[in-house]
Amino acid sequence: MSKIYKLVSSSLLFFMLILGSSNAIAADAINGADTAWIMISTALVLFMTLPGLALFYGGLVRTKNVLSILMQCFAITSIMSILWLVAGYSLAFSDGGSMNAFIGGFDKVLFAGVMEDSVSGTIPEGLFALFQMTFAIITPALIVGAFAERARFSAMMLFSTIWLFVVYVPVTHWVWAEGGWLFEMGLLDFAGGTVVHITAGVAAIVSALVIGKRKDFGVHMLPPHNLTMTVVGAGMLWVGWFGFNGGSALAADGNAAMAMLVTHISASAGAGMWAAIEWVRHGKPSVLGIVTGMVAGLGTITPASGFVGPAGALVIGLSAGVVCYTATQLIKVKFKLDDSLDVFPVHGVGGILGTFLAGIFASAQLGVFSGQGYAEGMNMLSQIQVQLIGIGATFMYTAVMTYIILKVVDKLVSLRVDHDEETEGLDIVSHDERGYDF
Repeated sequence: MSKIYKLVSSSLLFFMLILGSSNAIAADAINGADTAWIMISTALVLFMTLPGLALFYGGLVRTKNVLSILMQCFAITSIMSILWLVAGYSLAFSDGGSMNAFIGGFDKVLFAGVMEDSVSGTIPEGLFALFQMTFAIITPALIVGAFAERARFSAMMLFSTIWLFVVYVPVTHWVWAEGGWLFEMGLLDFAGGTVVHITAGVAAIVSALVIGKRKDFGVHMLPPHNLTMTVVGAGMLWVGWFGFNGGSALAADGNAAMAMLVTHISASAGAGMWAAIEWVRHGKPSVLGIVTGMVAGLGTITPASGFVGPAGALVIGLSAGVVCYTATQLIKVKFKLDDSLDVFPVHGVGGILGTFLAGIFASAQLGVFSGQGYAEGMNMLSQIQVQLIGIGATFMYTAVMTYIILKVVDKLVSLRVDHDEETEGLDIVSHDERGYDF
């Protein structure tokens, strides 16, 4: 009997030692500095949507629609978080088996297996999933600026839900998941030029085309109701973008620090260039122009932020100011498309420009692939070819799928409010509340 007792005791002790050592290995794999930085970055990216983007967009619409924009950003934050938990994270970042080049699997549904001691690189996997959740939040939130002041709230929520799974999740897997076809091809997209900005921008312009113009567009001036609010929101976006780009290094290291530096330089250059163009053309620089140029600079540097140096960031930011400004004039003035808050010319065009320029200005000293800026085995020409493939594939896939989703949603709940409801304003029509009660 004593021999059996000793055998059982020894076996239990052995398994406890094995279990303890595995936990110790997992704990050792977690780097405290990296974890702390990504925790901060996660909060900063969420801060970009709430309250940053909400205030930025809210100030740009008319008084009767300000609450609707704030509500849309808040509601999207809530529902996208739940959808990311249920299946979004799993489909974006788990192994999809035979379909892994295009979509992930269901291994991580409801964050299955995401425990305190499970790791992703040098940070807890739960933190990685949360960080990526904040990206899944802000991307559909960006799109609402295209159909502001005329979309039905129920239609916006249904569209955002379907769009997350049909567009955002697959593109995220292509670009950032090991095994994704653009990842394996060597696409350089450090923080979301394709995943966030091109998808949101293209979805925005397609939405504006399908939903149609605001009834007063081109008839009356539709000025922002509160530029003070917009500037406050823009400042929050600028600060939050340090987490957006710097956090995408997924470590507290020199790559993260350089990503923050080039982010700030590009934002400054974009803001200055946009203001300078307006100053020359109209005799005065506008507040709206300088904050829009700042956002253009931020969106354009995003895909290149982990691969370029300060000089490259300066060129990218200045280019963003010129190209995105020109795009807004073409969209609004020449083509008369009512992308209400300039989502496509700023984010879409900026994402395209930045993804392309990443293939030119990638620095061998700052890259993350085999110690080089370009993907392994690439030179500038081959890298640019990959960048163009990534841009084209993301653009076409997003455009086609967004169009289909909008048509389906329109059949189910009707995309836009009627003429009288638009005149009254979405604050009262959709929420029975007013942003201002004088």
